Amino acid sequence: MALKQISSNKCFGGLQKVFEHDSVELKCKMKFAIYLPPKAETGKCPALYWLSGLTCTEQNFISKSGYHQAASEHGLVVIAPDTSPRGCNIKGEDESWDFGTGAGFYVNATEEPWKTNYRMYSYVTEELLQLINANFPVDPQRMSIFGHSMGGHGALICALKNPGKYKAYDATHLVKSYSGSQLDILIDQGKDDQFLSDGQLLPDNFIAACTEKKTPVVFRLQEGYDHSYYFIATFITDHIRHHAKYLNA
Repeated sequence: MALKQISSNKCFGGLQKVFEHDSVELKCKMKFAIYLPPKAETGKCPALYWLSGLTCTEQNFISKSGYHQAASEHGLVVIAPDTSPRGCNIKGEDESWDFGTGAGFYVNATEEPWKTNYRMYSYVTEELLQLINANFPVDPQRMSIFGHSMGGHGALICALKNPGKYKAYDATHLVKSYSGSQLDILIDQGKDDQFLSDGQLLPDNFIAACTEKKTPVVFRLQEGYDHSYYFIATFITDHIRHHAKYLNA
């Protein structure tokens, strides 16, 4: 599968790149960002996948979160795909900020007219992984996944449906049950997050499910923080470190 490089910028000794390719799963052109740390010049590195939230593209995380220094220090290749198919000309796909373009939810649609293109779950867990493993210096046995908002939930369902594939993950949404390999979950939640106060995130349900299943989880309610990238940038180094302790073990 041919990759077209869109951009390349040196950052903390590594390279932040963006590529475009024709997606078989989504039947459209897709972009993804990938950071190659200095260690990738001499050997294979662990791969850490980031899933962004509603309305985002591959650009939001790489330009706003400030993750590069930690990824460079820990020797992690970080991949950030777009959040949905683009330009599929499906009626209604651009009418709402939380449904359609920029809102793929990392699931496979089951109904027309969406099911042909909106297959983000298969894209993230199969096609993108194969693409990264074939074209970049990553160790396919050392992968992890995390995200924010819609992407936090996406990371959660990807990990839960593929026991053992990802070494660790964090998420900001709901899990009811899990049976599989041991997980160690880190969640940061802004106390002033409007989606929390609106009752859309339900972290108490998540914690209760983890407690019932005896799944290790660290849940940190962060005073004064909201849902924005200012919040993400504040705690991203902690999350990079959380994944690195497993990926570099």
